[in-house]
Amino acid sequence: MPIDWKLVFTGTEPGRTQQVETPRWKDAYTLEAPPRLPSLGHLKRFLDLTHIKHCLVRPYCEIADYPLVETRELLPSFEADLWEHEKLPGFSLVAFARPIQYFHEVFQFERLLPVPASMRADHALDTMTRNLAVVQSRIARNQHERLRTLFNKTDITNLAHYPTMLPFLTSMDRAQVLGMHGPHPQDMNFYLAGVYASLPSDLDTEIKRYGQRIGKFSFDDPDSYERNRSFVYQRLMELYGFPMASERRTSAALFARRLHKMGEKFLIRTLGQSDRTLTTIWNEGGVRPYPLVEKITLVSLDEDHELLAHIYDNGYLVDAKKRVAILRVLYRQHKFSPDNVRQERAISIESQEIIHPITGMTIPDVNIIRDTSNMALRLNDIIRGEHSGRVIYKRSEIVENTDTDEKRLKFLYAWLSKHQRRIIGYSDEFYSALAKILDAYLFNPESEEVFLDLQDLHLEVATRYRYIQQARKVRMLEDLHGRMYKGERIPYSKMLTESVALLRELKFEIVSYFPGLVTTAIIIGESMLNNRYMLRTYIEKQEDALSPTGIEIKKNYGRLVTLIDELRAIQKSRKDTSTKGLV
Repeated sequence: MPIDWKLVFTGTEPGRTQQVETPRWKDAYTLEAPPRLPSLGHLKRFLDLTHIKHCLVRPYCEIADYPLVETRELLPSFEADLWEHEKLPGFSLVAFARPIQYFHEVFQFERLLPVPASMRADHALDTMTRNLAVVQSRIARNQHERLRTLFNKTDITNLAHYPTMLPFLTSMDRAQVLGMHGPHPQDMNFYLAGVYASLPSDLDTEIKRYGQRIGKFSFDDPDSYERNRSFVYQRLMELYGFPMASERRTSAALFARRLHKMGEKFLIRTLGQSDRTLTTIWNEGGVRPYPLVEKITLVSLDEDHELLAHIYDNGYLVDAKKRVAILRVLYRQHKFSPDNVRQERAISIESQEIIHPITGMTIPDVNIIRDTSNMALRLNDIIRGEHSGRVIYKRSEIVENTDTDEKRLKFLYAWLSKHQRRIIGYSDEFYSALAKILDAYLFNPESEEVFLDLQDLHLEVATRYRYIQQARKVRMLEDLHGRMYKGERIPYSKMLTESVALLRELKFEIVSYFPGLVTTAIIIGESMLNNRYMLRTYIEKQEDALSPTGIEIKKNYGRLVTLIDELRAIQKSRKDTSTKGLV
């Protein structure tokens, strides 16, 4: 049985003490006193515990078929959602670590007025009545009577009442607004400052501006917009923790981008009825290229997880029978580099932790998603037709299970697309294990007849696989350019020897031609050739002034020049062929 959600974060479970500061509850819905929230960090902690309790654990306990999040859904790149779960709560929220200036704010919302302790009783009552009327005007008529019964003559802006307000706030299509007020700047506290907020998202302008900044769009080449729009859109959204998804999450991402550029200290949070995940984007100050991104959700742990016994014994499970835990994932963003073979990588997992449902304590530095250890097992299951799950094939078709070769190929295409940048970056040993499984299925002579009827689909998957194979070589060339080989620092002699061997392999694999990879390989190779230290120390000197190692470096330098020239010739030939085909 799941735990009693009313006990969540109370620290009152028999035999346990509250080890982390959490809100003190008068009952399951109401706090004993207004929470003291003098900073964005304090507010985030309060919202974490309140939203986990009332928007994740409570629905899980009350809805029999609650759709748990699969851990792969938390791995970038984020996938589009399969469907909406209408029974679940959903909301958007924006908070500012400053007083709200209604006229000067850059978005629209219905303002709620704070009720300071110093306000005269009659004025306070008028303000409370006005605030209640504002909320009432933005919720369904069948909720009005309950709202008036619960909050008659009550200051609904006081966050002591925020948990009780949540059912009304989550029924609104638009966002909640939190701000700060207080008698003095050093004595400020957060309060509910507004409802029904429209977070602006100038999507067209942001996509075009970002695409131009990273060099994917050009005024001189209008067709570049059509070619690269999806790439730019997906990368821009992923920087803020989302797939290309609903208006709620799009506006949250783009408004966070705008506020961060303005230097605001802010917090934006969404909970989607489709993604069942609390996604938080926030900036507490300091110089960072992007705001922080975090996700919290309920997941089911693998039966064979090495920490499961410890997690179970210490009460970290929401539901012991189904191994359900509260997982928090923090992400790290990556700047775009046109010379990086993993251009699409906008975000990656930085850390994971499990939150105790009673005490609020955490187990940090866990690896629940376990992408490396699970990938080979998952791939094997897909190949054998033993994987029971669903994926979205090319963002348009939901594929259930893998009981036919057509479904297996569609699963493989989606799986390779999602994990492409991780496979490109993994170790040779790990990649070899995956390659062995893929080769045995895709290029098995006994399967030729089966794949003949699925020729186009098989070619799609094989092409995606070949792209990954070549991209790994280009990624290794990137490492060699930095004089790194298998995690170790290497001298120039080793850098050139390995680069020559790698480019020879790549040249013969370009029967499957990927223009972006060839261009990147040429750019990296040219950068190696232009290394000033190497030119001055080895290349520009006469051979009789060099050591045997220096002579070998000079010879490999010449071989590298030849290989780069050959790649340029292939590139030119392909461009010429393509141009002729258009005439």
